[in-house]
Amino acid sequence: MRGDSVAVSVIVPAYNAAATITECLAALNNQSVATSEYEVIVVDDGSTDDTAAIAARCGARVIRQANQGPAAARNAGLAEARGGIILFTDADCAPAPKWIEQMIAPLAAPDIAGSKGVYRTRQDDLTARFIQVEYEDRYDYTARHEYVDFIDTYAAGYRRDVLVASGGFDTSFPFASVEDQELSFRLASAGHKMVFSPKAIVYHHHPESWLKYARRKYKIGYWKTLVLRRHPSKAWRDTHTPRDLKAQMVLAALSAPLTLLSLVSASNLRWLGLTLGAFVLTAIPFVAKAWRRDRP
Repeated sequence: MRGDSVAVSVIVPAYNAAATITECLAALNNQSVATSEYEVIVVDDGSTDDTAAIAARCGARVIRQANQGPAAARNAGLAEARGGIILFTDADCAPAPKWIEQMIAPLAAPDIAGSKGVYRTRQDDLTARFIQVEYEDRYDYTARHEYVDFIDTYAAGYRRDVLVASGGFDTSFPFASVEDQELSFRLASAGHKMVFSPKAIVYHHHPESWLKYARRKYKIGYWKTLVLRRHPSKAWRDTHTPRDLKAQMVLAALSAPLTLLSLVSASNLRWLGLTLGAFVLTAIPFVAKAWRRDRP
């Protein structure tokens, strides 16, 4: 039941997050905003470990539900939230001390409905460093836009009334994948203004192996097809993905059948070579940026 209101509700969906939830909640308990101004809600999504007990010991308000996925967990938190502003982060993130302050600052303007923060990492292994540079390349692109249409729920902020009116997250996405993209695309299409808040930082545990990274990319790509069927214009343009990266996705998809066709007929090798050459050319700016930012 919703009781006395607070200004901000921070919602953290969690499934078997015992290994990371303490760090997440310790960070949320150490914010520059007075603790009387916000509440922290952990929605335990049917965990089989001690996630709920740990969250309760850390002072969070805990909501338990059978495992239904993060979209349903966030909606459950929204239904119980007392704040007029709703922030989301993930159980494997540790928000910086000014995260809440930076996330809610743009929402002081009455015409702004949402804000988007950023990932950082303290990891030093090669895979995590590559992933971080990849995100920073996207942030550079996002920063060029006055308003954004793509908000990730590791650092997301919305007005509660906007979320409620939209129906919240689409629970047809059963796993952590692109349910956050679908929501922000939907809100942008409805005319809501959302902005980028690059100083709203959460520290994240990126995948530490290329295999885990590849699996994650595959899962996102699989579910992204459903989002693009609903929002076809985003296949070519959104405020998160640089166009050269979108071109690389198309070229990578073309290279697989061309490789098979080249095994059948050598005449297809020319087209395969052109496709791979175009892929390399479009990748040069990112490689150069990665080298400048994180030399080995």
